[in-house]
Parts: sequence; C-alpha cells; structure tokens
Amino acid sequence: MSLDLSKTAEPASALSTTITPGSSSPTSSPTDISPVLTKASSTTTLSTPSIEFVVAHYSENLAWLKDVIAHCKIYSKGGPTNKPDFKFEELDNNGREGQTYLYYICNHYDELKDVIVFTQGKAFDHTGMSALEMMETALGTKVGQVTTFGTQRDLELFDLWDGIPWKDYPCWRKWLGENLEFIGKKAPKTPAQYFKDFFDNHGHDGPPMSVGFQPGAIFAMRRETIHRHPKKTYQKMLADLFEGEMKHNDPETGHYLERLWLAIFCPEEYCCWTETEVSKLERNEQGQLAKGKWHKTPPGVEVDEGHTNLSDEE
Repeated sequence: MSLDLSKTAEPASALSTTITPGSSSPTSSPTDISPVLTKASSTTTLSTPSIEFVVAHYSENLAWLKDVIAHCKIYSKGGPTNKPDFKFEELDNNGREGQTYLYYICNHYDELKDVIVFTQGKAFDHTGMSALEMMETALGTKVGQVTTFGTQRDLELFDLWDGIPWKDYPCWRKWLGENLEFIGKKAPKTPAQYFKDFFDNHGHDGPPMSVGFQPGAIFAMRRETIHRHPKKTYQKMLADLFEGEMKHNDPETGHYLERLWLAIFCPEEYCCWTETEVSKLERNEQGQLAKGKWHKTPPGVEVDEGHTNLSDEE
C-alpha cells in the first residue's frame, strides 16, 4: 500500500514561539506511512542514556518538574495568562496532548534523546510518582518497550473501531453536552480508518480485536522505538489528525490517538488480534496488565472506579 505524501504538511513555523520567562522578545521557532513496522535495534549502549521530558502544558503548576527541569522541553498552549515559570515553547491551543507529542517528534526526529518521557502538565494523579521517580523508571526502558508509570491507572482496553459511542459512556461526561453527545470537533473518519491509513493494520487484514492504552497518555520510550516508523508517518498523522478541519482545541482525533499510542509503538505487546493471543498471565514483565487483560470501561456507569473517570487532567 502506498500513498502520495507530496502534499503532507510540515509543522508550521508560524504556530510556535519559544519564550524564556523574563525575556521581552520571544524567538520564532521553525516547524511513507509505515505499512511494515521495522524492528527496533537493540545495539544502543544503555550505560548513560540521555533523557528528555516532553511536557504538554496548558495551565498546570509545573513546580513538580523543578528537579528535572534541565531535561524538560515544555510546550504551553495556555496563552499569556497561563504561561509557566520555566522556559517554554508556545503553541496554539490545538489538538490536546497528542498534537504536542507529534509536533515534538516531527521537529526533533533526527535529534532525539536516548529516552523520551511524554507527559501532561500534571502527572501525579495518573502516576503517583515524583518527577525524579519517573526519570529513574524511564531510564530503565529497553529498546522496543513502552514504559508507563506507577499503579494509579492500569492499562485500559480499546476496541471501539467504528467510533466512540460517547452517549453510552456517562463516565466520560466531561467531554459531553446535555444530550451526552461529544462537544468537541467530531472526526471525519473512524479509528479503524486512521489505523489503516497510517499503519496498514501492521500487516493484518483489519484492526486488532483490541489494544491496550494508558489513560492520560503518559509514557516513555527509547529513540529507536520512535524510529520504528519513518518521519513521514508522524508528519502525516500530525496533518490528518490535527490540521485543516481538525484544527480544534478538543478534536475527537485527540481522544482516538490517546487510545492508540502504545499500539503504534509496540503492537507486539499492545495489539491483541485474536482470543488465542490473550495472555495467561495477569501482568507482563513491566508490571502492566498483560496482553488482552486490559481493563474495559463498562458502558452505562457514572464512575468507573479506579479507571477512566472525570479527571480534569485528561
């Protein structure tokens, strides 16, 4: 399968500025689909890996990052009234954390640190960990792994490939209107169509039976794992999911992407294609819920205790 990528949008330089607190003059910042997933190389020396926190900020207090601030790249979408106290790059309020992560990958693909931590501006309620604890955990990430943090939120199961029937899930009402309809920008395609467009179903005839995901999209991986897909794949994702008609502060595509990150980077562990692939173990070697054993949010409940509830940080 091949697509004409000649019209794929590059990240726009006009949409971001880099600002250092106390500075009066911001500095402007510049801005093949992968039908077959390449194997991540395991040849990198793990002795002293470099690390970077990619922080998707809106209005959160980032004091929790002070111990690791030298390793942080902060992207803020909160405007001048919500600017953080640390050096940051300002982005349009578009696309939730998924747009921020893709923007970073597209702009730094050829100069990534050994380990990258992707996090929202407030992580503790998802992880129960300090920034230093997250760093220590992330530095142990192996090539081909995706590290998630703490035990506050177990991996959850996604199998709504024809689209999210929002009204069936009142526990997600933070994103719903009075009629329990999604109040953001509806996506023109289903999750199945996007998964096919970007990844050709990782060589399968259709999407997985289910995938595992980390609520809140807080995770870490090594550079080689990101490089399993070519840069053009991420550029196409950025353009199709968050530009044009989908440029919005709360696009449905952002909710789709939150549920697909782990399956994108490590389908061997987080894509379950058939019932025979469901693990006989409860947890994998990283302590995550094992393949196919992920928690499935039940429809019709007001609060899914201990799982995806009404967190303001998601």
